[in-house]
Amino acid sequence: MFFSGRGRLEGELRNTKIRSSDVSHLRILLHGQIGVGKSCFINSVDSAFQHEIKNKAGEAPCSDKSYTKKYKTYKIENGNGGFLPFVMNDVMGLENKDGVQTADVISALLGHVKEGYKFKSDTPLKECDRNYVSNPSPDDKVHCLVTVVSANSLSLMDQSIINKMKTVKERANDIDIPQIVLLTKIDEVCLLVKQDVKKTYTSKKIQEKINQCSNMIGAPVKFIFPVKNYCYESDTNDPTDILIMLALRHMVSAANDYVASL
Repeated sequence: MFFSGRGRLEGELRNTKIRSSDVSHLRILLHGQIGVGKSCFINSVDSAFQHEIKNKAGEAPCSDKSYTKKYKTYKIENGNGGFLPFVMNDVMGLENKDGVQTADVISALLGHVKEGYKFKSDTPLKECDRNYVSNPSPDDKVHCLVTVVSANSLSLMDQSIINKMKTVKERANDIDIPQIVLLTKIDEVCLLVKQDVKKTYTSKKIQEKINQCSNMIGAPVKFIFPVKNYCYESDTNDPTDILIMLALRHMVSAANDYVASL
């Protein structure tokens, strides 16, 4: 029964009504270590709604360097010439020495990063920079922060990466931005899930990874969502779509609650 409500989930997301007249869309920001599937999740969301595999955000063929270099907003077409009521951004991946500056992730949260800004691993965006938005509108600001973590590399994650995630998390807490965690690549840590995605929520291995993730980054288990991105498939399927949409529904709902409280 859990994996039989795809149409209902899609309908809920398509028909989302924004609970504030001050914003025209709900902005969701994805951040995390390099190679965890941030851009791939955006593509997977697009694929789920278009009912075919899409590659709007691009993806790196390997994970040693971040694919995302610029700050870009991704919109999802609604099939009627318009767009769904939420947008998604991702940022350059976190690395031990290189990667995105945590200050830039925080600037993005606050709406200070201009569309198209090219991230620099050696220096954060400064207020005097032409790409710095001094007076961001409610639309510019992030309404939900998503930390993306790969299930197959949790045990290998360097403490410096975890500390950077916690720095961003604490700043988001300070300004009451809702947060969730996306646990990707679940099919790479559990053979049962690789064979049948519908086994995700009954898999002991996936539950272990969720608990491990919770302990590492300090996120409540109920806000950690396991997903399988579209990486190798040539077509979409309902079970994968449902995992993606379950996570997305919580992001959208949390973002909507947030803008309603402003």
